[in-house]
Amino acid sequence: MIGYTTLGTNDIKRAGKFYDELLSEIDAKRVMADDHIILWSTKPGAAMLGVITPNDEKPAQTGNGTMTALLVKDLPTIERMYAKALELGGTDEGEPGPRGEGGMCFAYCRDLDGNKIAFYCMT
Repeated sequence: MIGYTTLGTNDIKRAGKFYDELLSEIDAKRVMADDHIILWSTKPGAAMLGVITPNDEKPAQTGNGTMTALLVKDLPTIERMYAKALELGGTDEGEPGPRGEGGMCFAYCRDLDGNKIAFYCMT
């Protein structure tokens, strides 16, 4: 259902470098890039994640209660992506592990602009 989502940034080059390295953990690659927006995806036609500078030229801001969750294949991938995000300067919002019932695992962090990201899988 979701085609793409964008996260606001105040430094497109810095955000691009962060997500290039982070998303390489799941083999996502840039599918579009200019001085305003960068989009990544794992394959043609799949959902995309992007970073964007606001069109109104006001500073990008994070939303309270706003989060983008990336579905990955397993807990080791969650652990790798969480560790990579922190290595790249992201901040911890919840270490990897099971949450709730039904075999779901999550980890949470914030990117360099303060956007909250979750990595999750359903085992």
